[in-house]
Amino acid sequence: MKIGELARQSGLTASRIRFYEASGLIQAVDRQANGYRDYPPEALATLNIITSAQDAGFTLDEIRHLLPVASKGGWQHDELVDAIQRKLAEIEAMQRRLATTKRQLNTVLNSIRNRPQDVSCAERAQWVLERLHSEPGTAARPSRTKRGPTG
Repeated sequence: MKIGELARQSGLTASRIRFYEASGLIQAVDRQANGYRDYPPEALATLNIITSAQDAGFTLDEIRHLLPVASKGGWQHDELVDAIQRKLAEIEAMQRRLATTKRQLNTVLNSIRNRPQDVSCAERAQWVLERLHSEPGTAARPSRTKRGPTG
């Protein structure tokens, strides 16, 4: 199949397909006498695997090592399973970091919304930071030893 048809069926641009070919993600194709690339039907399946893997967070280098290798008899099952388990662990770690960040941002937002109005801007900022670094429900008013610009 020609690159235009492959692009249409895969939803990718021809330049993206050529990039994947140059990167070794899809096998080099035969060229017809007129110079056009002639892709085998399995190229579409390979492109679908590549885009799905990218959507799942795999890098192109990771994908390169996961694709079936004709010289090795196809899929490398153990490597594929290991890579998927590593990606799942990365996603779980990212979810934990995002949950922590979300809690911190909610604390900051609630502290800003509920800050004391009768203190300076600098004291308000300190008060918000104290809320960020303390357990919820232990909010105390900032000390009023220095007066900065009001805000």
